[in-house]
Amino acid sequence: MKVLLDIQDKKAASLLEVLKGLSYVKTKPLTKANAEFLEDAKTAVEEMNQIKQGKLEPRLATDFLNEV
Repeated sequence: MKVLLDIQDKKAASLLEVLKGLSYVKTKPLTKANAEFLEDAKTAVEEMNQIKQGKLEPRLATDFLNEV
């Protein structure tokens, strides 16, 4: 099983030390770029679900491209 944890920077080191001490747990910190990508992907999925539920209006692709 894989688990993604969001930990305050000042607390992360101590938790990682505890996890590394467990033989059945493998740790691999994310790079900042990977963490940002995952957060953006999560936001995109949440927005798509809201659009499907009718809680959010979809945007036209041309509007999106004009923003970029």
